[in-house]
Amino acid sequence: MTPANIAGMGVINGLQIMALTDHNTAGNCPAFFKACRRHGIIPIAGMELTTAEDIHMVCLFPELDAAMSFDAEVKGHIMNIKNRPDIFGHQYYMDEEDKVLGEEETLLISATDYNVETAIALVHSYGGVCYPAHIDRTSNGMVATLGDIPPEYGFTVVEFNDSANIEEYRQKYAAVKDAKVLCSSDAHYLWDINEAKNFIDIDDEPYSSSLVRNNLLKLISNK
Repeated sequence: MTPANIAGMGVINGLQIMALTDHNTAGNCPAFFKACRRHGIIPIAGMELTTAEDIHMVCLFPELDAAMSFDAEVKGHIMNIKNRPDIFGHQYYMDEEDKVLGEEETLLISATDYNVETAIALVHSYGGVCYPAHIDRTSNGMVATLGDIPPEYGFTVVEFNDSANIEEYRQKYAAVKDAKVLCSSDAHYLWDINEAKNFIDIDDEPYSSSLVRNNLLKLISNK
């Protein structure tokens, strides 16, 4: 799962737009942007933030600069646990050719000290949007962790890992009943990246990658 290989798999799978949302970092987004542009894919810079409740939240930003500023803010709020590469693997920062630029020593799968409410406000302050990740998973999903999606969070978008679970969750959870739904691959390996089977029609006239990104974020915004 290196920046150039992720973009390359996107081409193979017929994707037109991809978001990189590593755990608690956006450090590889600059390389990912360059790799995607080389392949004609629209890149989105993001992060899968782990809250203090151990809930995963997808955070997406309209421009790379905003994501990198958010990344700098988050760095000081991750649990101070050193990574064990022999157990968890190396956490490399790379360029668009997948050359190693450095290595993150803090374990990135740890939780931050932001609770969900604080995390939402912080993402919005950087112009981004956020929503609960893979709510149909038992690990780090908001429903599995809290038993529901509290209405006071104001989410109008939720993410599913498996579209087959959508109807069951709509019937069972009030917050999901009328919510917009995104189905994402949540890929941790190249072979997990979905083909273009889930899609959204986005206005792209007059065309620019920035316009498409901003139109997508407006569509899924819960602000």
